[in-house]
Amino acid sequence: MLFRGMDRAALDVAYNNTAAVGVPKRDQYVSGWSARSDALRKTRDATIDLRYGDGPRQRLDFFACGKAGAPTLAYIHGGYWQMNDKEPYAFFGEALLPAGFNLALVEYTLAPAARLDQIVAEVRAAVAWVIEHAAEQGGDARRVYVAGHSAGGHLTAAAMSDPRVAGGLAISGIYDLEPIRLSYLNDKLGLDKHEAMRNSPILHVNDMPAQSILMEIGGEDPTVDMRQGVEFWNYARRAGKQAVMLLYPGEGHALSKREDAIDYERRILQWFAHYLKGEPAPAWITDGQTWLERKAILDANKP
Repeated sequence: MLFRGMDRAALDVAYNNTAAVGVPKRDQYVSGWSARSDALRKTRDATIDLRYGDGPRQRLDFFACGKAGAPTLAYIHGGYWQMNDKEPYAFFGEALLPAGFNLALVEYTLAPAARLDQIVAEVRAAVAWVIEHAAEQGGDARRVYVAGHSAGGHLTAAAMSDPRVAGGLAISGIYDLEPIRLSYLNDKLGLDKHEAMRNSPILHVNDMPAQSILMEIGGEDPTVDMRQGVEFWNYARRAGKQAVMLLYPGEGHALSKREDAIDYERRILQWFAHYLKGEPAPAWITDGQTWLERKAILDANKP
C-alpha cells in the first residue's frame, strides 16, 4: 500500500474527478458556469488580461464593484494544476460585486509546461500584483483575500504565505500532496518527494501570517479525501488561526444542492463582511454551529 491503505489504482480513482462525476455532468457544470460568466461579463465592466508576468498565462481579469477602496477577492481556479482557465469563473461576481467586493480572476501556467514550484510562484506573484495595484483598480491593498477550489484551494493556502494577504477561502482544497505524487496526476506534475513536501500547505501552516481562513468540504467528496480538509483545519486551529470549516453532508467536490449553495453564499458574504469590512461576526463564526441549527437554516432556504 502506498498511502493510507490505498495502492496506485485506488489513488488514481480517488483523485479522478472527471471519472467520479462523469463527463456529461462535468460538462453540465462547466457549461452553466460559463453561461453565467458570459452573462456577467456583458453587464459588468472588467479590465481583462492584466499582466503580472511575461508568460502567456500569467494574466488576470479584474472586476471592480464601483466603490472606491473596496476589498478584493482574488480567485484561483482549480483543475489539478493541469487544466482550466480563468474565464468560466466570472460568475462569482454575481454575489460579490453587488455586495461591494471587487473580484480578480487569476490564471497561471499549467503542468507539464510548469512544475509545481513554478505554479506556486506564479500564483504568489499574481496575488502580490493584485495587492500592489489594488488602489489603481479601485481596491484597498490592506483588504485582499484569496480563494480557490480544489487545486485552487491548495494554491490559496500557498498564497497565504504573503503577510499582506488578509485571509483565505479554500473550497474542497488539497493540502497534502503526497497522494498526488503517488497517483496518475504526477505523470504531468513530475513531483518528487521534496517538491511535494515543499508545496504541501499542511506542512507549512506556521508560514501563513494571515489569520483567517474559511474552508468548505463536501461530506461525500469522491475525489479529494475529506481528511485533507479536516487535518488542515486541525493544524490551522492548533497554530492559532481563525479557521472555520463548513461541512456539507451528502455533497461532493462541488455543491449540487440549491439549499446548500444558498447557505454557502450567505456565509461567504457574512465572513467577508466581518473580516474585510469589520462588521460584527455572526454566532456561527465566533461560537460554531451545531448541525441541527444549520439544518434548520438549510430547510428554511429550500425552494
